[in-house]
Amino acid sequence: MDALATLINLLGDQDKKDFKAFMRKKNKRHDVKNILLFELLNTDDINGLEKLLKKTKSRDSYHALRKRLHDNLLLFLSQKTFESNNSQASEVMRLIVVSRFLLENDVDKTAFKCLVKAEQIATKLEQYNLLNDILLLKINYAHSEASENLEDLTTRFMVNQQHMQREAKLNLAYAFLRQEMREVNLKGKVVNLAALMLGTIRKYQIAVKDLMNYKSIYQILFIANEYAAIHQDYSFIERYIQRIQHFIQGKKKADESHLFYQLHVLYFLANFHLRNRSFDKSAEYLSEMKNQMEQHRFHESQFYPRHQLLSALNLYFTGRGGEGTAVLMKALEMTTKKTKQEDIEDLRICLTMFLSLQDDRSCLRHLALFQHTDQWYEKKMGMLWTIRKNLMEVLVHAQFGHIELAVSRLSSFKRRYSGFLTETHEERVLHFASLVEKYFNKPDIVFNPVFQKTAVDLLKNKEHADIFHICFISWLIAKWEKKSAYQIVLQHLSSRHTSENI
Repeated sequence: MDALATLINLLGDQDKKDFKAFMRKKNKRHDVKNILLFELLNTDDINGLEKLLKKTKSRDSYHALRKRLHDNLLLFLSQKTFESNNSQASEVMRLIVVSRFLLENDVDKTAFKCLVKAEQIATKLEQYNLLNDILLLKINYAHSEASENLEDLTTRFMVNQQHMQREAKLNLAYAFLRQEMREVNLKGKVVNLAALMLGTIRKYQIAVKDLMNYKSIYQILFIANEYAAIHQDYSFIERYIQRIQHFIQGKKKADESHLFYQLHVLYFLANFHLRNRSFDKSAEYLSEMKNQMEQHRFHESQFYPRHQLLSALNLYFTGRGGEGTAVLMKALEMTTKKTKQEDIEDLRICLTMFLSLQDDRSCLRHLALFQHTDQWYEKKMGMLWTIRKNLMEVLVHAQFGHIELAVSRLSSFKRRYSGFLTETHEERVLHFASLVEKYFNKPDIVFNPVFQKTAVDLLKNKEHADIFHICFISWLIAKWEKKSAYQIVLQHLSSRHTSENI
């Protein structure tokens, strides 16, 4: 999808009507074709677009028309966002704009009242960049009779500069770690996360106390989540989780100014506990996340798919497979053009997995909806996600009798990913793939005691303790147990939970 179509998809029905009215008001001539182009792109009218292209004098003229429409869309969106955003940060920006206008027109007393209010809100929100603009504006007009004491302003300005420097260092460290995780995810770079984070903190001279706020915790958990997902090991960060939980307990009251980061932190904590099979604890964080979204609707649409995904996984792995499947189906029905494609793909892959583990043939229909190339999935969803998707595709086709197709897909899988899996020390995936290949070549091998022991040992191995690994291995065990893979999964999780409690 090109940039212009992407911008149009951000508009709701009323927004589109408002944009056309905006363009009619802006157009100085009646023969311009920008509104026509907008309508053709909005309705995906290929024939109409081809006719419009022929009517324009040249291809350059057509692209110039698209460029002007693109620029007007950006202008409309910026004005609409600023006008409709009722967040406190936007209120501060509006107060700064009006204060500057009033000061330029010698209405100093009212201007400084606005700036006092803006500074109070910005301080509460910890919006140091906005505070910088407010204090600079006050300092520039310190000669006014309505102004505050210059020495007091200077002290606050210098303190705020320190806050800005600290935030800048945190953002640089986060950007560096995100870049490293991208190298790990897409190119198989091997890193030690603990050493990497410690080295980054030292490099940017960050104090540990600076890491104990919602934004920093969100950034740390994001990096840790990426790393844990790549290595399928969520147990190594448990020591960090306790400290973060302690911080959250001291912040029980919902803080609207940090809601975006709060919701992310709750999501990551719910995910960590889910992947470590602490389903009750995960459900607690999901409940708190739901409460926050219901109280503050601003971020609800953004976090709804992720919340539903984890809720469905919790239900599924605690024996309520039907409820979990229903949650995913409803979440997919609720998606809109504004829903992130990554969220849709995550919901879809989980639904496909749920159905296949329960021997439901409808999973083939959902599998067919994955129509992008491997390159697209690797870039958009990450290497590990794409590997899991391809391996699941192999198993599902084999499960429902498409053996030749499954063999072909497994061969392609090994050709494409063997090198990456070897480089990243993920030979366990190749080990599992070799067992699947043996089964394809000789289906009766699943009744061989040596083969069975090898598969069961994989399930008992701590490296395969992740819930998604359990699902893959259970598919193989189900071939001789004459049960659904879902029954094997629940049986293993139940026995593991019992042994851990003992």
